[in-house]
Amino acid sequence: MFYHEVKGIRVRYADTDQMGYVYYGNYARYYEIGRVEALRSLGFHYKAMEDAGVMMPVYENRSRYHQPARYDDLLTILVRLPKLPTARVVFEYEIRNQTGELLNTGETTLVFQRRDTGRLCQAPEGLLEKLRPHYQS
Repeated sequence: MFYHEVKGIRVRYADTDQMGYVYYGNYARYYEIGRVEALRSLGFHYKAMEDAGVMMPVYENRSRYHQPARYDDLLTILVRLPKLPTARVVFEYEIRNQTGELLNTGETTLVFQRRDTGRLCQAPEGLLEKLRPHYQS
């Protein structure tokens, strides 16, 4: 299974609500940061994929809030891909603070879509080549 940790995401004041907690909608942004950096760690870049005509829209997003993240916390996002992508890819997330406390878990499902037709397509072969070694026993 492929996984990657993104460390050092600082909670900004603008990320918080009136109670000083990270506003719930910002977790989707943290997920995006995590998955983009996870793929970048493989040498695979969203921008290059999009330039080649394949988009990755979010199909489903789930979140579970265990403890609030607060202003100035330093977050670590653990990103996992439990299965090799097909026409869709599932990302799982764990977000922890600087003390290791579990704050949030989540999952997003994204699909691969051709920009020119809007039709679903298989994951790009370049991505699959980089991921396959993580799924071989």
